[in-house]
Amino acid sequence: MLTLFAKKPLVTLIFFTIILLFAVISLSPSSPFSQIPLYSAIGESDIWSAKRILEWRPCKWWLQGHLTALPVETNGYIRVDCYGGLNQMRRDLCDGIGIARLLNATLVLPKFEVAAYWNESSGFTDVFDVDYFIQQLKGFIKVVKELPAEIASKEPVRVDCSKRKGQFDYIESVLPSLLKHHYISITPAMSQRRDRFPVYAKAALCQGCYSALRLTNPLETKSSELLEAIPKPFLSLHLRFEPDMVAYSQCEYNGLSPASMAAIEAARGGGDRKPFTGDTASVWRNRGKCPLTPNETALILQSLSIPTNTNIYLAAGDGVMELEGLTSVYTNVITKSSVLSGEELKDMHGNTKAALDYYVSINSDAYVATYFGNMDKMVAAMRAYKGLYKTVFLNRKAFAEFSSQGLKGKELMEAMRKAQEDDFVMGKGSALPDCFCDFKL
Repeated sequence: MLTLFAKKPLVTLIFFTIILLFAVISLSPSSPFSQIPLYSAIGESDIWSAKRILEWRPCKWWLQGHLTALPVETNGYIRVDCYGGLNQMRRDLCDGIGIARLLNATLVLPKFEVAAYWNESSGFTDVFDVDYFIQQLKGFIKVVKELPAEIASKEPVRVDCSKRKGQFDYIESVLPSLLKHHYISITPAMSQRRDRFPVYAKAALCQGCYSALRLTNPLETKSSELLEAIPKPFLSLHLRFEPDMVAYSQCEYNGLSPASMAAIEAARGGGDRKPFTGDTASVWRNRGKCPLTPNETALILQSLSIPTNTNIYLAAGDGVMELEGLTSVYTNVITKSSVLSGEELKDMHGNTKAALDYYVSINSDAYVATYFGNMDKMVAAMRAYKGLYKTVFLNRKAFAEFSSQGLKGKELMEAMRKAQEDDFVMGKGSALPDCFCDFKL
């Protein structure tokens, strides 16, 4: 054989050309994760290779901007008072924009409440570009930076929207106060029915939520620097296993370190957050109410054939417990503190740190959430808005049910793979339904 190649250089050239072409085709990228092995413990291609049959995309009725003209006269001014973490406040602001348009009110810049619990002192103007916000909402709703002189010195009249039973009706419950006082403040009710809003109010909500909220220039620059510093391709993982989260869930965990147990106990504060026991605890866990541990998260990621050398950006605070349960399996975990200097992080508060995680997550190659909280919903929706569909919410309910059935090891991983793949194929949890329409592929 070697003699043949020696005597016929053309044959040799053709042979090695074919070998080279085969190698190039075999190694050519087909996904952002093609530079790393696509197989793991259960020997299947990764979750992203599953063929989707449904996607959520922004509805045309608000993207096309066919708007009902704003009335010449306004009924008054509304300020939205926002509480909690950044994405909870963002959610309330989005709702408040729709409500203000529903009531034909002029929107005053929102108030982000200072919260010691969230290590927070930054307001709306510290996080979001105000001029861009106002410009993007032009035609959808009137927004002002400053109030008219005759009411600028007054505090708004607070209107209680905290009703929990039934569906809160803003025209019936809030409009009379707006007409009477001309300047009110609200925190949107959780029980509202956005689907009953007229199209022009829903369009204002959608535009405000997905097109009008851009980070301030300094914060976007810092977020972009962080994004550039993360090795590519990478997966952003929103991991929720902090002491307060576990305490709030009222779930009991075995095998945690003494330090983690002490932190959870301190977060419970001896109040009404004691963990459930007996049958109640089992029912609660099987309903998917218990946060996944880092170790459980690592197991599910492996079941999805996410390679263990994947670059993972940890979109979480510094309080995540038992992190070694993840990092002992996935060794390329990147955090804000491992990329940014201590000096850069020192002056940042809860909202600005959360904004970094939000920015990186909506621009990541893939996003995985262990919960389905406000940040996860917002990130998933923005990723769908940008046409990025490699988004997965880990199924806590399925994991609890399979575990309670005694499944372990490879059996548990195979069952989780099937459950998660079914969710991914159907686009489950991909976006918020208010502004997105399902699109069959």
